[in-house]
Amino acid sequence: MLEFILATGNPHKAKEFQVLLSAVKVSAAPEKLEVDETGKTFSENALLKAEAYYQKFKAPVLADDSGLVVDALPGELGIYSARYGGAGLDDKGRALKLLEALEGKDESERQAHFVCHLCFYFSPGEIFFFEGRVDGQIGEQYVGEHGFGYDPVFHPKAKPEVTMAQVPEWKDQHSHRAEACRHAEAFFQKRLGQKA
Repeated sequence: MLEFILATGNPHKAKEFQVLLSAVKVSAAPEKLEVDETGKTFSENALLKAEAYYQKFKAPVLADDSGLVVDALPGELGIYSARYGGAGLDDKGRALKLLEALEGKDESERQAHFVCHLCFYFSPGEIFFFEGRVDGQIGEQYVGEHGFGYDPVFHPKAKPEVTMAQVPEWKDQHSHRAEACRHAEAFFQKRLGQKA
């Protein structure tokens, strides 16, 4: 079985990936590294993290970069999603700021999608990327107690009557991260000669 260290020191995140990826083994890195995410895209930032962890631990690495893209606010979220609104805001503060920014906008101006880019870094000469995406729109209220980040304001296209923070079981199966992992899983199963 292929084994990767996850570009994080967070064992909970490693556990989440391990559930989503049965064809590979994922474990948290022995320590968290501070990586300067200077990339202009999700893939570039995932690669920067993967390279840093590979150089430090000399083992195959799985890194991810994710965020929320809001059509009406180009360039404001995306790779900057975790920093939206500036320092000092927590997850809820950022989500509320987004609702404020979209106040008075109609449905067509509230289109958005979550995106996740995974980078599987075997070595400098063998790197694979996979993308997952969930389309939806930003609601008008902060609703739901599950999830994190922008989940309480994001209504998935497949379940428009609820926010991502109201349907944790559905999110586990259909999130942008889950979709990216499905693509990776199919690829690695084929690569390992297993039945996809």
